[in-house]
Amino acid sequence: MLIESQSQQSRSGITVAVSIIAIIAVIYGMQAARVILVPFLVAGFLAVLCVPITRYLERLRIPTGLAVTIVVVLIIGIMVLAGTFIGGSVGAFNERLPFYQERLNERVTDIAALLGQEVSVGGLVEMIQPGAAMSFVANLLNGLQALLANFFLIMFAVIFILLEASTFPSKMQLVLKASHGDPEYFKRFTNSVQRYLGIKTVTSLATGLAVWLLTAAFGLDFPVLWGFLAFLLNYIPNIGSLIASIPAILIALIQFGTLQALMIALGYFVINITIGGVIEPRVMGRGLGLSTLIVFLSLVFWGWIFGPIGMLLSVPLTMTAKIALESSGEKSSSIALLLSAPDRVKSRDESSRSG
Repeated sequence: MLIESQSQQSRSGITVAVSIIAIIAVIYGMQAARVILVPFLVAGFLAVLCVPITRYLERLRIPTGLAVTIVVVLIIGIMVLAGTFIGGSVGAFNERLPFYQERLNERVTDIAALLGQEVSVGGLVEMIQPGAAMSFVANLLNGLQALLANFFLIMFAVIFILLEASTFPSKMQLVLKASHGDPEYFKRFTNSVQRYLGIKTVTSLATGLAVWLLTAAFGLDFPVLWGFLAFLLNYIPNIGSLIASIPAILIALIQFGTLQALMIALGYFVINITIGGVIEPRVMGRGLGLSTLIVFLSLVFWGWIFGPIGMLLSVPLTMTAKIALESSGEKSSSIALLLSAPDRVKSRDESSRSG
């Protein structure tokens, strides 16, 4: 009996060690193959957003091929329109970046002098690095431009995914039935992912539009760029909107002064509280909430693996993993609970106690 217990412990230890090695190998494999993986991930998320539109067109008795063509033309049109408006702003911002950093250094030094701090420009800049936010924006936009180099690969991947979308659920149900799995699992999973990405895209568009109107009303340089940045970073809950506001506030400090910069910061705060704190939770519900710590860790983790694009995809990727864990069974849902926001954990604990 003792020998059997020891052998079982030994086998379980080997299994854990092999699993850890496999996870490490997969992580480094993804990092090594990110040039190929990132375009396909972007294509996958685009396709998930477009599947409901394709199905709606099919219900109108439009053939699948024509429906996919309409959706792809719509995607290309939106990208061309966005590129036309944003491309010029990105180029102009990159050209003026050294000027902004120099002026920001002067502003920070002036503020420090008003506060009675006797510090040199070099020491102050080295201490707080005010130009880091500007560099982050430039690196993020450069990463997006590099992604557009794979535009045709992304579009072809979207086309093939949409063409297969109508038959893929039935294939997965047959596979799950054959493996004695839950045939409704794939349907629950895809519906949850589509719902999350759809709601997040609508709220991100609303946030980007509101930021564009705010910055344009103040006459801030590059309002379209700040609206686009707010749209992108709103996919990162809690901290994404904060990151998006910092460069615009710093530009306002350079262009106008302290009072206008504070007013723009207040405007960002009102927008994020209204859309991110009130409207989005009511529409989406709390069931999909992630812990703030998990959001930050996922930002670092996926950014390390996939670069700037990984930072934008960090929460959708983590959200996809969480939904998959929640939908696949009781044991996996316990793991998903570790990723959840505190209010989700408290509500589940209270319900288990009352039950």
